[in-house]
Amino acid sequence: MSNDKYLKKIIIDKCIDGEFIEKEDVVIDESRINIFLNGEKTISMMCIPKDQEAHAIGFLMSENVITSINDIKNIDIKKDGLEVYVEANIDEAMLENLYKEKTLTSGCGGGVTGNVAGNVEVPFNQVSMSVKPQTISSEVKKFYDESELYIMTGCVHKAMLYLEDGTTVTAEDIGRHNAIDKAVGKSKLQKLDTTKSVLFVSGRLSSEMVVKAVMHQVPIVVSRTAPTHLGVKTAHTHGITLIGFARGKKMNIYTHAGRIVG
Repeated sequence: MSNDKYLKKIIIDKCIDGEFIEKEDVVIDESRINIFLNGEKTISMMCIPKDQEAHAIGFLMSENVITSINDIKNIDIKKDGLEVYVEANIDEAMLENLYKEKTLTSGCGGGVTGNVAGNVEVPFNQVSMSVKPQTISSEVKKFYDESELYIMTGCVHKAMLYLEDGTTVTAEDIGRHNAIDKAVGKSKLQKLDTTKSVLFVSGRLSSEMVVKAVMHQVPIVVSRTAPTHLGVKTAHTHGITLIGFARGKKMNIYTHAGRIVG
């Protein structure tokens, strides 16, 4: 499917060496998506109106409101793409906490979380998956080279799950958290096992980005940029291998380096 439907054309004044040129440019579309759970409005998100089904499922599973893809009974997206209706068996306590304990995250796009900040107990990740540094480097390059919307607009983040068999699942959005939720949601809808995978993300590795991996038992997280101190601490505490500054043949491994093998 063409990405043109997610773009808007505008006229800008481009300045080069003090000279102004009027030209046509494109910017990313941004819409409010409303998610309804069992007939009740649950949350509204500002995002790219793309992969809405995966976004809804990824978010609700990240927050532990839905614990398994098998708990989903039906998903319906309205014709305008701005409303997603999910019918599922849910954890009522987690849903209530999502409303009560809202935290504005540090991600662009104003991500909100109510459960991933410490209200859900997740076992220490002991997955023995291993990855070669060369694989990390080559996948990082492809991760950025193949980001069409970013190349066209410079205004989106991307997430990719790299599975043990080499399968990749990608998603893009204006928000870093949204992109992760979409990539995870796509994987869950395809019944893919994410417990032996690498999560590649654009942007910094703040704590709530790492917690997304914790909630879905993804053992390795990689970014081309830096982590925060709390991001490193969260990864260490939960058994996540955290890699930042993955550029060219170099990378910094901040926690649990045993999964990266030469």
